[in-house]
Amino acid sequence: MKTKSKSAASKMINIIMYRFQHLILIIITVMSFGCSQGEKMTDGKRKNETIMISRKQQPPRPPDAVKAPDFLLSTTDGISITMNNLLGKVILLTFWGTWCAPCRMEIPDLINLHEKYNGDGLEVVGVTISSGSMENISDFVERWKINYLVLTDIGNDETLMLTDEYSRVTGRPITGVPSTFIIDRDGYIVKSYIGPRSERVFYNDLKPYL
Repeated sequence: MKTKSKSAASKMINIIMYRFQHLILIIITVMSFGCSQGEKMTDGKRKNETIMISRKQQPPRPPDAVKAPDFLLSTTDGISITMNNLLGKVILLTFWGTWCAPCRMEIPDLINLHEKYNGDGLEVVGVTISSGSMENISDFVERWKINYLVLTDIGNDETLMLTDEYSRVTGRPITGVPSTFIIDRDGYIVKSYIGPRSERVFYNDLKPYL
């Protein structure tokens, strides 16, 4: 009888231990799943926050806003750039020449704007008109310590043809330089200037789009 009693007690203990281990396994599984779901929710929240930041609401476009013309131009290092390469950024595009005194007067302000606000999505672009070879323009860029994107012809007269395109789409002929345009993140021309402007004037108009 004692042997049977011990055997029964041993079986009961084994059953209890098995159920206890099974319960512990279930608890661990539930906790792991909960943590995993929490991490997924956190990751999803972070992704949504990133999307919200990247889709910062832009101000309403003016009624005369038009799509900026596409182009294919070259940097002073010989790298081809198109308008599509710049979409998603706020662009301050200026037609200028190395020979143009008002353009030179404006360069320090453009350098400051690029330095301060490039991290906020601003891309300053200088489209160089009738300024000689790529090497000459590159030397000028180095001497003036220009830190923003400077573009020039790949073959012949692409920059002049681009001024014609801007004149056509805006309905306002470009008759001199500097002529400057603000282009929003979706590629629409929202503001234009004839003649040089100060850093403060440009920034006040750029700020709503940054």
